Amino acid sequence: MKLSQSVIAVSSAVLALVSAHSYAQDDAIKLGFAGPLTGQNANLGKDVELGAKMAVDDINANPPIIDGHKAKISLQVEDDAGDPRQATQVAQRLVDAGVKGVVGHFNSGATIPASKIYYDAHIPEITQSSTNPKYTQQGFDTAFRLVANDSQLGSVLGKYAVQQLNVKTFAVIDDRTAYGQGIADEFLAAATAAGAKLTTRQFTTDKATDFRGVLTAVKADAPDVVFYGGMDAQGGPMLKQMQQLNMASKFMGGDGICTGELPALAGTSLQSRKVVCAEAGGITPEYQAGMDKFKERFKQKNGQDVVIYAPYAYDAVMILVDAMKRANSSDPAKYLPYLKKTDYKGVIGETRFDSKGDVKDATLTLYTYGDGKRDSLGVQH
Repeated sequence: MKLSQSVIAVSSAVLALVSAHSYAQDDAIKLGFAGPLTGQNANLGKDVELGAKMAVDDINANPPIIDGHKAKISLQVEDDAGDPRQATQVAQRLVDAGVKGVVGHFNSGATIPASKIYYDAHIPEITQSSTNPKYTQQGFDTAFRLVANDSQLGSVLGKYAVQQLNVKTFAVIDDRTAYGQGIADEFLAAATAAGAKLTTRQFTTDKATDFRGVLTAVKADAPDVVFYGGMDAQGGPMLKQMQQLNMASKFMGGDGICTGELPALAGTSLQSRKVVCAEAGGITPEYQAGMDKFKERFKQKNGQDVVIYAPYAYDAVMILVDAMKRANSSDPAKYLPYLKKTDYKGVIGETRFDSKGDVKDATLTLYTYGDGKRDSLGVQH
């Protein structure tokens, strides 16, 4: 009899644990993450994935009260490979999985087509890095961005080229993606308006490795600057091939090339101060200590340095959950109005959104490279 009671007691305890575990799993608020975890930009995608996961871990260490009880957050991670078609498939998969909000996608070419799917499902999406202005010009009230857009990036870079680098002539190359073409268009307009002359515009792809034909056409006009609209995976080899062709032009680009990986990709062609680029975000002095602490924690946790946008993905998760806390609901229809009224002070600074979903008072940071690492030229508004 005693044995039977013991068995019953143990069995009941096991069932209780299983039930509690099942309840915890079912009760978790599921967020989605999408980015390029394979392909040429996988290093950038992994960087933001780790930032998002770090936020989830921090939240779950001290669960917030949402829907009237302590809430755990789970993160469904999907790889879109930076491809527009795959991005829409990933978006539908996240919608079907019942996510309550999405962090991502990474590049504009993936983010823009995916945003329609989230909008139709009434699921808020915060991109930590997509910069094409079209993303927030579609009229989707579920679309939000944490960084400056291409209009701001291109304008600052174009003016800087003419006013600070004394550029008289420039060439433009872009990879024909939504991001690359968009930022190249903005740079061209700003540099031309500031008084510089376009010598030629050339095109490549985001899969190319040989740029000698394009660069030979550019070299013929000996421009002061070559502006590249694209990513570091092409920007690095392009710099090497410019060196092989004995091109003296400076090299400029947006946040796609402005990474910690560029020195390794460009090798000895990355001569001191030859490259000027802009990161679509900037940390003002009062938030620098917090950013430094985040980077230290990130490296301790993940065994690698922040590439670029991990802090922005971290804050994107925090901002979604903050809106849910204020609404006391994980229902997107209920917390979306609170998300629109966000005033959140996080790792990247203070985040507030305008009526389109763009971040107010966006900052960006100009960089050059020296001794194999990035050197800041200052934060711009």
